[in-house]
Amino acid sequence: MSLRRGGVALLAGTAGVALANNYAIQPALGDVARDTGTSAAAVGLVTTAALAGCIAGFAFLLPLADRAAPRRLVPGQLVLLAAGLVTAALARDLAVLLAAYAVVGAGAAVSAMASTIAGRGVPPSRRGTAVSLVAAGMSAGILLSRLVGGALADAVGWRGMLLVFAALVLACAAGARLRLPAERPAPSGTYLATLVALPGLLRRHRTLRRAVVGGSLWYFAFSLVWVALTVRLGQPPYGLDAAAIGLYSLAGVLGFAALPVAGRLGDRYAPRAVIAVSMATAAVGAALLCTGLDRPVVTAAGLALVDAGCFTAQAANQARIL
Repeated sequence: MSLRRGGVALLAGTAGVALANNYAIQPALGDVARDTGTSAAAVGLVTTAALAGCIAGFAFLLPLADRAAPRRLVPGQLVLLAAGLVTAALARDLAVLLAAYAVVGAGAAVSAMASTIAGRGVPPSRRGTAVSLVAAGMSAGILLSRLVGGALADAVGWRGMLLVFAALVLACAAGARLRLPAERPAPSGTYLATLVALPGLLRRHRTLRRAVVGGSLWYFAFSLVWVALTVRLGQPPYGLDAAAIGLYSLAGVLGFAALPVAGRLGDRYAPRAVIAVSMATAAVGAALLCTGLDRPVVTAAGLALVDAGCFTAQAANQARIL
């Protein structure tokens, strides 16, 4: 299987748009709480539901990348994502919203599928660069999601914002249907056999085990930082609206800029070294955030370092198991 010209760019854009939906609602969580009659603490479970759905998507949908043609698989998962967004936009209570966001998270797991397809569709000498470009798309999606999501929530409400993102997802589905390879990978067994084999793979392959555990931990830490930040900035004494909170996502530009560099380093050096440096960078950023949120410049610098560290680590982490 080989990607057509522009295929990596399409996958990067698709991954960014898909993953953005896990985060676009975060600046508007205060509005969601008021609209659904729930507390700020309870509405934070929306992000937890998205994360749980994403993990389920990784476990049950990602193995399909070894069996189904990208031209059918990626659009199908994007349609699932769009359906979750529409359901969330129509939700009148927290229970329905949480269920819808679990579906959104499962659909957003297509971002990892995009990385797998990109890594397999290019020569080995370009694999690290291709995976890093998709990771750059994911980083850009997260970066812009809060900014655009916050602005749209202020302009058309959080429900209208979700419908706009659903339309973007469907546009990506149409592009994937037209441009991605139609060839199916040669299956090595049934889908059920693949799922049953996963625990054994984790037991036998130390590198895979480390990649799964490490990736899960820093993704959880990254999500925790941003959810706590958005909820706190919407409360006194800060009282920022969704658009103002979304502006903090611009701090992630450093993470976006660092990804191509991380890709080149991953092609030259051991991924473990790149991951160690990335995690040290994120730790410095977290330490800055612990000093308080009353200094916007320091807060932005901390977020920039957390974003840069987590996403460069993720790029190296994916490259080492492909």
